[in-house]
Amino acid sequence: MVKLGVNIDHVATLREARKINYPDPVYAAVLAELGGCDGITVHLREDRRHIKERDLYLLKDTIKTRLNLEMSTNEEIVKIALKVKPDMVTLVPEKRQELTTEGGLDVVKNKKKITEVVETLKKAGIEVFIFIDADRKQIETAKKIGAEGIEIHTGRYAEARTKKELEKEFLKIKEAVQFSLDMDLITSAGHGLNYHNVRKIADIPGLYELNIGHSIISYALYVGMERAVRDMVNIIRG
Repeated sequence: MVKLGVNIDHVATLREARKINYPDPVYAAVLAELGGCDGITVHLREDRRHIKERDLYLLKDTIKTRLNLEMSTNEEIVKIALKVKPDMVTLVPEKRQELTTEGGLDVVKNKKKITEVVETLKKAGIEVFIFIDADRKQIETAKKIGAEGIEIHTGRYAEARTKKELEKEFLKIKEAVQFSLDMDLITSAGHGLNYHNVRKIADIPGLYELNIGHSIISYALYVGMERAVRDMVNIIRG
């Protein structure tokens, strides 16, 4: 049964809009767990636009599920990950000017650097996933450099405007999931998924986890965090 990882970055985004100490993403994480999620995801960006180091340490000491740290291959961020020791790390691309992650990490182009980071994190006992597009070469390279798993970028599926485009992107994801599983990689998916488009992805056989943030946090403004998470869990598990 597919798991749900809840990304709480946007709780911290709201906090940072006023540069104060609330709303607290750690409090939101606890409520998400009460709603039935299987893990908490946060992205420690190089510019610290939302999640801070303090959040990481508090989350590691507080949550009862799994802590997934999304991060770039930046040397400073790697050092922080080694200190915090989250349950898992997901390596993602990062641009300072982007509003959100725009696509998968190019493992083929950046193979040497990513390999070094993967080896460093694994030596510390941290499970490593790589966030990549639904592309066979990227999946093959992720396997070759030692990643335990991948997270397939679902952004283009989520942004599809026509039925034809939607089906095209869905099939690419479905085929990529099967190819990844055939290569013995743990396979997750995420980005842009919401209450209306998630079920089709959740029904793909073999998916380990879906990572969802913005849509859950948005819905939580109306119904509360616990119910927002519970409703998403009910959708993805049928």
